[in-house]
Amino acid sequence: MDGATGAAGCGPAPVSYGFYQDGYGGALSAEALAEALPAAVRCVGALTGARDVRDEWDDDQAEAWRRAVCAAADAYAEYGEGRVGGFSVGSFSVTNYRDEGATGSEVAREAALAELAGTGLCFSGARR
Repeated sequence: MDGATGAAGCGPAPVSYGFYQDGYGGALSAEALAEALPAAVRCVGALTGARDVRDEWDDDQAEAWRRAVCAAADAYAEYGEGRVGGFSVGSFSVTNYRDEGATGSEVAREAALAELAGTGLCFSGARR
């Protein structure tokens, strides 16, 4: 699945499954990554102003961008985009949350920012 296509076959995915597994060390299935990838790319795109690796970036920046997408995808796969929480049925309960009131998008943003730290890729103002 290294040459995977993006959502609904809309061209190549900006992060290959091979990179996700080997370069990032992710554990999602190819299908789970493909499902989470569009939201992850939107998240990292909002942080960097780029929805794909740019030619002018050096190798370290390109890898950090891809790792940020992987980190966000992991968060979206685990928490979804909505509120992070849990549920219970009778005496059985599952808790899947970090901070009360957090959303999956906030968790994904934090994970992506951790990968982008020190790269200069985070968007911090108006663009021409």
